[in-house]
Amino acid sequence: MIQLEHVNLVVSDIPKMLEFYQAAFPHWSIRDEGKGEWSGKPRNWLHFGDEYQYIALSDHGEGENRDLAGHQVGLAHFAYVTHNIDAVIERLIQAGFEIAKQGAEEPYRKNIYFVDPAGFEVEFVEYLSDDPKLRNSSS
Repeated sequence: MIQLEHVNLVVSDIPKMLEFYQAAFPHWSIRDEGKGEWSGKPRNWLHFGDEYQYIALSDHGEGENRDLAGHQVGLAHFAYVTHNIDAVIERLIQAGFEIAKQGAEEPYRKNIYFVDPAGFEVEFVEYLSDDPKLRNSSS
């Protein structure tokens, strides 16, 4: 078995990122943090997650993230599965984050997209069936 353990994001403001991800994942915590250097530039880093997966954040980022409506090479989005998408949406809205776009109307899943403070698009999906063929089909 292979599974995704972590995503490593280079950002400019770790505390702003934590506001978003703490609202999305209230059961996660800071696993570790420290200071270091990357290619000659000092940075702070932080791992936010649970015992099985996490998001690694480093604050040595410069410039803007790719235009999500454009065609530049780069990350389009990453997604997390939830058993209660409505609760995730409510927590993020209560924390001051707006829905970036609605997901497609599908009979066996609901999804929604938010953009985090560094400009990464994050999808949240709730599956309404345990059957993989139904979950992964497009209507």
